[in-house]
Amino acid sequence: MLTRLTTLPNGLRIVTEAMPGLLSASVGLWITTGGRHERPEQNGIAHFLEHMAFKGTKRRSALRIAEEIEDVGGYINAYTSREMTAFYARVLEPDVPMALDVLADIVLNPLFDAREIEVERNVILQEIGQAVDTPDDIIFDWLQEAAYPGQAMGRTILGPAERVSSFDRADLEGFVAEHYGPERMILAAAGAVDHDALVKLAEDLFGTLTHPPGPDPEAARWQGGERREVKELEQVHFAMGFRAPAYRDRDMHAAQVYATALGGGMSSRLFQKIREERGLCYSIYSQAGSYDDTGMLTIYAGTSAEEIDDLATLTMDELKRAAEDLSEAEVARAKAQLKAGLLMGLESPSARAERMARYLAIWGRVPGLREATAEIDYVSVAAVRAYGAGVVADTDAALALYGPVEAAPDLAALKARLAG
Repeated sequence: MLTRLTTLPNGLRIVTEAMPGLLSASVGLWITTGGRHERPEQNGIAHFLEHMAFKGTKRRSALRIAEEIEDVGGYINAYTSREMTAFYARVLEPDVPMALDVLADIVLNPLFDAREIEVERNVILQEIGQAVDTPDDIIFDWLQEAAYPGQAMGRTILGPAERVSSFDRADLEGFVAEHYGPERMILAAAGAVDHDALVKLAEDLFGTLTHPPGPDPEAARWQGGERREVKELEQVHFAMGFRAPAYRDRDMHAAQVYATALGGGMSSRLFQKIREERGLCYSIYSQAGSYDDTGMLTIYAGTSAEEIDDLATLTMDELKRAAEDLSEAEVARAKAQLKAGLLMGLESPSARAERMARYLAIWGRVPGLREATAEIDYVSVAAVRAYGAGVVADTDAALALYGPVEAAPDLAALKARLAG
């Protein structure tokens, strides 16, 4: 499969990967702007803007946007993360030009009608309420806030209700004007797609778009800390975070292997010790996530108020033990899981388009699958243990607890357990 890249004179990048034998294609616009690009008074506006893109343009009503894609059996969607906003569609091959025209229209020509702003404001406020009522969702927002207090990186993507309640058309237009330039846009498509034809369409739709480069986000400063929210729930929700490498850090893959061996599946140490041997929880896992200039190793579990002390202290013990004696077999298994997850996830054109856009945003190029899997293969047992030792020595960990947490150990006690 051939990946091709073209950059328009205005900076917009077009990357494609043809997948022979497919009858459909995934096409999308990835904009390298997200929650961390917001100023404090803008918190939540990137996500609000994502919603408003579907609420009508100068050429299409909100209903027509949905109908035009669904009339041909396709689907269209979007998401906002801390570093990116994406608008994408999946359609059959003959409908790719139409899908791209719709995507360009909703991104470049949103109406921001006052009535629709009020309708969507209420939708987002309902979404915020739903997140607060979902403990194993909101706990990660609180962990992020604890790790990066007072920073854009630590604020929620949805934003607080009081901010969302105040946004108006001028706020939305201002954020677009500040951040939605062609140099921050990546058009990615995979499947039954013709690169040259897509470039020609992109030139027609985006070629005249000009915009000065937007401001860079503030650098992330990991600080760590604790947030504890008492609520009458069935379980205590426990999330702990430690520093992890950024995307371009040479230790990123070592952190991923360590997190996978520690809590990435049923054979992992946390799952075996805390769920299988002790029966202290139903769900426990760890994962390593990266951003442009920072990262976080996250451990999550849910358990009863009576068991939270044992679960938390045993988790610290397993962190230490993994840093000291992870075996060749465990590291090999974790690497196999990571490689299989990467390769299995790329069996759909949507996953391939997203992969290309993300890699292009991070590295300015799209590494081949052989190179990507080789980076995982290169990770040694010594490198994984070394990263684990850094986790154990991290004096600025972050902790979030939600539910009947009165008996839960505090962050100081957990740090002492690691240091002991």
